[in-house]
Amino acid sequence: MDNRNGGNGLFGHIGRLWLSVWKFYADGFRNMTMGRSLWALILIKIAILFLVFKLLFFPDILRHDYPDDESRARAVRAALTDSDRQQKPSYP
Repeated sequence: MDNRNGGNGLFGHIGRLWLSVWKFYADGFRNMTMGRSLWALILIKIAILFLVFKLLFFPDILRHDYPDDESRARAVRAALTDSDRQQKPSYP
């Protein structure tokens, strides 16, 4: 008996579980009326928050400190391969 394609084994049970969860959520989103506009509002807010966080908290330091792509690449390569800067494990 082949249990890979929805048989009685563990994987068949997990596959049926995922399918029922998918159907539950798909049916819920399909029957929403006001919820669609609320989800759209939530997604727009999240996009704006990520944009603001990126601009304020994650400045492009390499572009500020190095004039061209070649020097930026050299700095990153040096930081990744410099053996003096790498931490040694603290366990014995």
